[in-house]
Amino acid sequence: MVKVIGIDPGLSDTGIGIVRGKGIKIHGYAYGTISTSKTESVACRLEKIYSKVLTVLVDEKPDLMVIEDVFSLEKYPQSGIVLGKVCGVLLLAGFQSNVLVTEIPVRQAKQILTGNGRASKQQLELAVRSTLGLASPIKPFHASDALGLALIGLFRYQEKRP
Repeated sequence: MVKVIGIDPGLSDTGIGIVRGKGIKIHGYAYGTISTSKTESVACRLEKIYSKVLTVLVDEKPDLMVIEDVFSLEKYPQSGIVLGKVCGVLLLAGFQSNVLVTEIPVRQAKQILTGNGRASKQQLELAVRSTLGLASPIKPFHASDALGLALIGLFRYQEKRP
């Protein structure tokens, strides 16, 4: 049995998804978000994300952590810088808890899960929900994105094993 944690980084909301399984068979999953307040300093928000993710990693002991890679929109370059800071603390948490970490670009994740690298958040959520056999929507989208990353990690992790 393999356990993979997927993380959709964000300063306001960081999505976390955990899947357990073997091959393409999923035996369990969990998801949630870490939310921070805009009234707190960036340093305080980063510390909150770091410490909560570190706690999850220590408690869950996953075999792999998959993080959505940093991207930046030309219109909003500052958001890419902030996202990079969040990814930095996530990478540090993974390293400190001895978890293998990989990063996947968002378009690649969308392509793998939906067949369309430009899929909407709704299409991605539907693909993840369908893979997990869920009738109800996975909310918020940060959590469904994280579950999608965890699913990709599970399927790829298994492909590398004999």
